[in-house]
Amino acid sequence: MVVVEHINDLTERNERWAATMGGFRPETRLEVITAHEDSSARIEISDVDHGDQGVHRLAREDREGLLAPGATRAHGAGQRALEEEPDPWRTCFERDRDRILHASSFRRLAGKTQVFVYPDDHQRTRLTHALEVAQVATGIARALGLNVALTEAIALGHDCGHGPGGHASEDAFDPFLPNGFNHAPWGADVSLVSLNLCVETLDGIRNHSWSRPAPSTPEGEVVSWADRIAYVCHDFEDAVSTRIVTPEQLPQSVADLCGSRRGQQLGTFIDAMVATTLRYGTIGMDPQHAQALAEFRAFNYDSIYLRRESRDQADAVVEILTSLVEHFIQHPNTIPETVAQGGLVAGETAAAHAAVSHVAGMTDRYAFRSAVALTGYNPDRLPQGIDP
Repeated sequence: MVVVEHINDLTERNERWAATMGGFRPETRLEVITAHEDSSARIEISDVDHGDQGVHRLAREDREGLLAPGATRAHGAGQRALEEEPDPWRTCFERDRDRILHASSFRRLAGKTQVFVYPDDHQRTRLTHALEVAQVATGIARALGLNVALTEAIALGHDCGHGPGGHASEDAFDPFLPNGFNHAPWGADVSLVSLNLCVETLDGIRNHSWSRPAPSTPEGEVVSWADRIAYVCHDFEDAVSTRIVTPEQLPQSVADLCGSRRGQQLGTFIDAMVATTLRYGTIGMDPQHAQALAEFRAFNYDSIYLRRESRDQADAVVEILTSLVEHFIQHPNTIPETVAQGGLVAGETAAAHAAVSHVAGMTDRYAFRSAVALTGYNPDRLPQGIDP
């Protein structure tokens, strides 16, 4: 055991934890440090696939022959804006997934609205939404024999372009950009551009919204469906838990087919999508279940997203974010990124783009507090739940 000296004034539990600082050196393997003193886990290293060299990326790419015809292969992919040496262990899409997980734009989703601004402990954030989309999407991708790593990368990154305050931020940012603001292409082309992701990953993120052109890969199309399946079901669950709606209010045609609980609903839609795709070869859902999903979504719009409190919340978000963008357009050299690039001229198009980029990257709490501090926004008018 590696001994840590100078442990003073610690509880017995903390002493035990501190004593593990350097790990353990088992008597039978003096050249190896283990995490546990009694570690006994062993693997055989005689497999012909990897031997003592590990499971190399190339060997794993060779196994992609087991994927379904039409699935996206990592072998031969990996085209990035800036050419890079391949990783020895991870495929290009696994590398993308890992980069997204460590990206600041992904972490900030924890502080961004899904439906409720500044949600309580039991409500979804934009981050937990992305994780649930990834779960639904990878479950479908595995069943269809698609590339799970690419599917997961797209799913985790699909909402990284969202601003604070939910979809209302798109309405706030629209007037400041020549082509308006759409969180899907913004995520691929602005929020995640520094990660140098593969073109297939960026394409899926850029086009996951149904109003966009179809993604170029089946994995991207799976994420488009998984996004809708996940948010329709979990937004309803959140609304039930906050007593905005009751399970009995769900249209009877939807409840009869899908049930009234999230687990039943997700299972029904996922099974329908897998069965339909396996039967016809097109990524989609049969008309009966697709109609139920559409009716479910319409119910959410009428009862949750467009209720008076939600519209008032959205109006406040637009007002707050508009004031912030206008402030930074007039003071672009207070944006850290622009200072690092040599500064911008107030009021110019470049200043507007920089201002939108800066505000879009903020969490709800940071954006609303910034509006109070920088623009004099009345804290009494902040959405409920935000402390000034």
